[in-house]
Amino acid sequence: MTDADLLELAASLARRAAAAIEAVKRAGFAVERKTDESPVTEADRIAEVLIVEALREATPDYPVVAEEEVAAGIVTAAATRTWLVDPLDGTRDFAKGRSEYATCIGLVEDGRPLLGAIALPASGELFAGRRGDGAWKEDAGGRRRIAVRAVPPEGLTVLASRTYAEDPRMQPFLAGRPIAERRAVSSALKFCRVAEGAADLYPRFGGTMEWDTAAGQAIVEAAGGSVTLVDGRPLRYGKPGWRNPDFVCHGGSGA
Repeated sequence: MTDADLLELAASLARRAAAAIEAVKRAGFAVERKTDESPVTEADRIAEVLIVEALREATPDYPVVAEEEVAAGIVTAAATRTWLVDPLDGTRDFAKGRSEYATCIGLVEDGRPLLGAIALPASGELFAGRRGDGAWKEDAGGRRRIAVRAVPPEGLTVLASRTYAEDPRMQPFLAGRPIAERRAVSSALKFCRVAEGAADLYPRFGGTMEWDTAAGQAIVEAAGGSVTLVDGRPLRYGKPGWRNPDFVCHGGSGA
């Protein structure tokens, strides 16, 4: 299977998982709590099983690290290539009836994102990208190439996590930058908006896991942007406990 085939596989599974999530939403669901008190629903579990089983069947040599399996204590060691899966990123918003949730499937190679797909179930949008081959978006209008934008003359559109929007580190980080707009948004859709040129900067101060970011980083970088640590070093994968430090997602020039 070529890397192009792997991207189409990830995109197809993200699309299928999104449809399953929306079916659960229409039918109604209960919200449970994991041991860390974060919410989980039937949609998380159904989407994860759909994705993980298909990835393991199609690419048996690539380990799959998935959020709900890790929460259940299933430990998977990273390899040269490893899938990172968040079946329902933004469960809190999903449970509250908001639209800001996503399905994320990323493949990392030697600690770097190689490719990724993100579905936005509520809007029907699908984003994907592969290192060295560009990024695309698919919706009711079809599939088309996307790219980050240069910062507009009026200034940056900055996206912040809804949970961490008021983090005290945000204001000093943004000081001196021309800001046109700041928006608090949930889930990995922030990466998608930067990748398609609808926003310019997404600083993240606050905890994330590697499955939260692998697909988004792959898409943003394929679209011409970058995802780095606050000090400018690359955000890498295969870290202890799969935990990320603070990072910044940059769009085009000037972001």
